[in-house]
Amino acid sequence: MSADEPFITAVKPLVDAMGGELIPPDEAGPEDVVLAWEGVDAVAVRLPQLADSLDHILAAMERKEGRPLADLDRRAKQEVVRILEARGAFAVRHGVETVAGALGVSRFTVYNYLNREKGA
Repeated sequence: MSADEPFITAVKPLVDAMGGELIPPDEAGPEDVVLAWEGVDAVAVRLPQLADSLDHILAAMERKEGRPLADLDRRAKQEVVRILEARGAFAVRHGVETVAGALGVSRFTVYNYLNREKGA
């Protein structure tokens, strides 16, 4: 077992949660993030495109709920929108449309949920 395996094991859940990919450090490109452990490059992280991150976040939320987000009640959908807004989901191009599709609501409804949150 190499000395960096505990480090890789420790960072893998974080990389998975954000939809990234672990790659050998010698295969890292200029957009990848190389992580060092005890002064040695241990692993590189290939970050997802923002739009892919949103899809990954939505899929993780569905897994957590145990059912499609479209099946949630209105209050739960509002909470999903609040969480996504806090995570910057609506800064992504077509973010509102993507979230609306996942929730089974219109863009107008998502904007209403966002406005409601800001007014609260």
